[in-house]
Amino acid sequence: MSAIAGHLLVVDDDEDVLLSARLLLKRQVKTLSCLSHATGLPEFLAHHSVDVVLLDMNFTLGDNSGRDGFEWLSYLQTHHPQIVVVVMTAYAGIELAVRAIKAGAADFVIKPWSNEKLINTVECAFSLALSRASNQEPEENYSVKLSSVHHSSQPTTSACFIGETASMRELLRKLSLCAPTEANVLILGENGSGKELLAREIHARSKRANHIFMAIDMGAIPENLFEAELFGCKKGAFTGANENRIGKFVAANGGTLFLDEIANLALHLQVKLLRVLEQRQVTPVGDEKPIELNVRIIAATNASYGQLTDERQFRQDLLYRLNTVELNLPPLRERKDDIPLLADHFLHFYAQKYQRQKPLLSHKALAALQAYSWPGNVRALNHAIERALILGDKDILQADDFSLSSVTKNPQSDSAQNNSLNLEILERNAVELALKKHAGNISQAARELGLTRMALYRRMEKHDL
Repeated sequence: MSAIAGHLLVVDDDEDVLLSARLLLKRQVKTLSCLSHATGLPEFLAHHSVDVVLLDMNFTLGDNSGRDGFEWLSYLQTHHPQIVVVVMTAYAGIELAVRAIKAGAADFVIKPWSNEKLINTVECAFSLALSRASNQEPEENYSVKLSSVHHSSQPTTSACFIGETASMRELLRKLSLCAPTEANVLILGENGSGKELLAREIHARSKRANHIFMAIDMGAIPENLFEAELFGCKKGAFTGANENRIGKFVAANGGTLFLDEIANLALHLQVKLLRVLEQRQVTPVGDEKPIELNVRIIAATNASYGQLTDERQFRQDLLYRLNTVELNLPPLRERKDDIPLLADHFLHFYAQKYQRQKPLLSHKALAALQAYSWPGNVRALNHAIERALILGDKDILQADDFSLSSVTKNPQSDSAQNNSLNLEILERNAVELALKKHAGNISQAARELGLTRMALYRRMEKHDL
């Protein structure tokens, strides 16, 4: 994919967090810097131009109040008001994130983060930074726009709903009918097809549009913290519970809760989720008093319908609770007639973004785009168009400008590597296979390899994956 033209600065005192962010985002942005001490911000910003800052909220050991984060947020707003600030906080720090939004942060990211959510957040932040530089939006509207309608400046948002094929017309018809209701929605679709964007569109068209939209990567939640992070906990309920904390469900009250990759949830945890959905209330860990819920549920998964209907993998009573309305996002390879419309949309957007004349596509280029299988779906097409426009200096883009055909591999070389007993080669092959099997889902790949997410990230960096 093409890198975003801009400078991203990640500020966190946890070296593992900085490593994860660097591995994930180094290909997403042109310039990426990391600081392990927030006290270095003034000097760094005195010598570098920065567009977006990812700012942790806690830098003092044992202090989870967010005091440090608010001080540095205030500093950035006072001395560098053009910088877009996105705060980072742990699951237990939802209250801090909401307060930070009110204090001027553009958005927030929950740690451990969903890779797709973090990338989308960063892309939105850079679009907002571009808008600020161009004075396209009134200052007071920034945080509201980015937080509540997170996709408003992204081409992929409207692009997810561009199309004239029968499958897309049917999707849009169902979307217009179900969005204004309170019905739970289950979204099925491959990675990159736009499941979260579709969920946000449903929220934006609902009666809850002015309330919070909260996304959760269900595969990233540690099983032993599932209840505490989703339902909340009382101080002293378990070791490490040093304060009362609200859960995700309560934090999303009045709005929409998006349960991404719901099929990653273990069976014994599915029972607990089902109980909450049935009773419409949660009881924080260590408490006896239930809290009433008023939240709409939208769930999504890249699992096949066959996997969802296999009771050994997914509880059928939970499935019935979630799929009051079921929306299927077709993969791009099944809607190739929409590719000319999508390509034109992306070309128009990026021509404006990079202040260039909109190039045309040659017949061969368009044929190549339509012949490609697009394993990354609409997101991959978006990135391919952006890369071609940045690197191409012609009025007409040719097929070669898109680099769609990867280097042909030598079957004998592959066979030799597969038969090798070299531990480095075996480790690389195992990581590659796990990532391919789970379509790049870090949580699932790490689980299958018997690694933590951080250990998998380190091996990905080691083998340049």
